[in-house]
Amino acid sequence: MAMEIPAEVRRYWLPILLFTAGFLFQLLVLPRHFPPTHYDVLGIERFAPVERVVEAYERLSKEWLSETNHQPTVDIIKIRYAYELLKNPILKRDYDQYGLDEHMDVLERVKEQYQKEHFLKIDLPLLKDSVVSLTDDAFNVLTHESFMSAIAEEYPLIILVYSKGSPRCAQFIEYWKQISARLDGIAKTAMVEVGDSHLAGHFAKKGFSKQPFFRNGVPAIVAYPANCRSPSCYMRYLGGLFVDSVVDWVATSVVGLPRILYYSKEALGPQFIGKSGHHKVKVIFFSSTGERAAPFLRQAAQEYSSYASFAFVLWREDESQIWWNSLGVESAPALVFLKGPGTKPVVHHGTFSKSEFTEMMEEHKHHELRQLRSDTSLELGCDARGHSRAGNDAAIWYCVIVAGRPGVELSKKRQILRKAQDQLIGDVDRSAIGNVANSVEISSAATALEDERLTFVWLDGEVQKQICAFYLATDYSGACGPRGFEDDNDKPEIFIVRFQRNATYEALKAEKKNNLMEALQGQQTDASQLVARYKGPDEIQEINRWISQIIKDGDSREIPYFTSKVPDLVPEETSKEWLRSTKSIRSAGKSLKENIGFNFQDYLTDPRIGSTLLMCGCISFGIIWLRNNKPTHSTQQEKAPKDKTKRPRPKLSTSLFGQPESIADVEPKDARQWEMSDSDSD
Repeated sequence: MAMEIPAEVRRYWLPILLFTAGFLFQLLVLPRHFPPTHYDVLGIERFAPVERVVEAYERLSKEWLSETNHQPTVDIIKIRYAYELLKNPILKRDYDQYGLDEHMDVLERVKEQYQKEHFLKIDLPLLKDSVVSLTDDAFNVLTHESFMSAIAEEYPLIILVYSKGSPRCAQFIEYWKQISARLDGIAKTAMVEVGDSHLAGHFAKKGFSKQPFFRNGVPAIVAYPANCRSPSCYMRYLGGLFVDSVVDWVATSVVGLPRILYYSKEALGPQFIGKSGHHKVKVIFFSSTGERAAPFLRQAAQEYSSYASFAFVLWREDESQIWWNSLGVESAPALVFLKGPGTKPVVHHGTFSKSEFTEMMEEHKHHELRQLRSDTSLELGCDARGHSRAGNDAAIWYCVIVAGRPGVELSKKRQILRKAQDQLIGDVDRSAIGNVANSVEISSAATALEDERLTFVWLDGEVQKQICAFYLATDYSGACGPRGFEDDNDKPEIFIVRFQRNATYEALKAEKKNNLMEALQGQQTDASQLVARYKGPDEIQEINRWISQIIKDGDSREIPYFTSKVPDLVPEETSKEWLRSTKSIRSAGKSLKENIGFNFQDYLTDPRIGSTLLMCGCISFGIIWLRNNKPTHSTQQEKAPKDKTKRPRPKLSTSLFGQPESIADVEPKDARQWEMSDSDSD
């Protein structure tokens, strides 16, 4: 049978709970967060000067040597530790201002080593000097005066808060050099010594005791993003003090650079190459260490996001044969550029600097056969609204286009057209050295390509259905528009567009403009366009002969000039805005993790919690006691209920003419008929 809880306990459960929580907080929780200070160990007031520390230690040391001394060795070790720490000016400053005490591991180790030994056997001194030396001119140490000018610069600023007497800072200073080198060109770095109380105190947190402190001690890292001009909009780093972790935090959270993901050999094809944009060059890094991408690589991934997609692959020796057969990679580190279907990968082995990588990206940022898109049509010279790649001086220029739905057939046609382009480029190179062995027809196309009046591109007919159908006019079902149900009839088409601008015609048309808005906006007329479709075999020589003949006829013959409104190219991909965590900067560097995860720990250090719980327990106890002892006698007497029934009012009846009836007309219910003896008789 379960034990029944007494009624009094059930009645006063809330005060009992509050009293218990208050006593436990005062006896167990609070002492752990407020241990005796080193001043308490020496028996002197807090923040006492060094002279008082020396006097207290000498007084206590004399007691050790007395015959009546029975003090444990552990207590003597604590006194010696407090003396050495408070005697050092730098360590005393850090302890007094920020509560920094980084030598507790030394104290615990010595206590464990000598707890059963005589105190005279203790190896002194307990604390070894570890001073941070900044002899390198590369370190930028900020002062309170130079701080505002430093955060006003356009680059993000990463600040290391350190102490000259901290052994952790002395060890981390070499890592900080590596961090500064890896962030070169991405962010600027600086240092602040905790001795600068105004500046270091600004970065410290303040608890209920109003004493500033660094939650994880020093070194501490804070950052000012590029769009930050206020001293209070910094961000705190809360992770581990590792080079890779700090650099990744700066690149991701402070600068807002995109990550470059790692792919396995199984996922590289379907997840990266298959899902990246068809028009983008695929840039693949092979790494043997598995470390994150350097910040300058991530910056390049952001700057060249409209041209290329980036991926990392972890190099494994058991997979080396696969990468050699597919991409021509022999070892790591290596860099591979894939510039379109059927093209030979461009491989670079070895390491490279930021400038070298930028040069390689500029050289290989385009496909060998580029895609005709809304954002590249004017640049490629395949837009009636613009001009050729040669500039405004060229009146006639050409654009060879292969259009179709993305797939195997379109990839084959793209390879054929790319090889035709490569052959013409080779003809240009051979003609430059005087080795010309080509026909006149092919040299016409090569000359136009050399003069930048000829461009080779491919068009996604599935997305750009309208302009694809406009150029092909009829019989475009195999090249333009989305695939239908069970429709495998992919027939990419090759055609050439001749563009021409007539300065005289355009000037006359401009004079005849009646639309005032068009005149004010300065809208430019479209160039004249003629389209010719290729019907020959998929042979490179035949395609180039056909192109050369079209160019020869188009340059020499008089062709009527007319214009037609061309459908606009559909934007295929909106510019991606990389996620920048700097948009959610909170004042005084308070991140979401700090606000939620650490506030509970801060409340545990508030000495007011225990007294508040005890006071609430007393108040609740008094309220419950008063409520239970309140008199409940009723002084009201019951009153007889009143008869609230109403008598019915007599109902008046009316006659046919609205007059009241005579009482003689109605015989009462209890009426009797009496016989009259002396009644008159006839």
